[in-house]
Amino acid sequence: MLKIKSISAKQTINFGKLFSKALGGGDVIILEGALGGGKTTFTKGVLAGLGYKKRVLSPSFTLLRQYDLKNLSIHHLDLYRLESTDMFDLAIDDFLYSKDIITFVEWGNKISSELDKYIRIEFIFSGENIRNMKFSIKGYPKSKLITLEKIYKKYV
Repeated sequence: MLKIKSISAKQTINFGKLFSKALGGGDVIILEGALGGGKTTFTKGVLAGLGYKKRVLSPSFTLLRQYDLKNLSIHHLDLYRLESTDMFDLAIDDFLYSKDIITFVEWGNKISSELDKYIRIEFIFSGENIRNMKFSIKGYPKSKLITLEKIYKKYV
């Protein structure tokens, strides 16, 4: 497990930019933590790291936001208001693990037992602007987590 401490929204965005270096099509990232915990802020950083220049918004009220890059799409879901059984009604399983899509799922713990593999990031409040982020993996080779550790150690 990898643990990182962020002391500001700007730092959370920068950590997202670094995280983007370890991602590729087919990756599924579960984002867990309290409301306002930094999940969307982190995702903004990932998109910036992948070269997305437009505004990034929370998917809380739309359930899904799609961001198209040159050779890749980012799907950013928010399952806060849904029951786990709704996953298939929304056809989420139609694009999970697609080689052309990276999927971020806020409140992904609602469907994690149904997923074969994912990177999990838990956002934990530790103070007014302080977040601890805990990274773990399921179904990926350990090398994925080692790659993440190397990226963060190089820049942090």
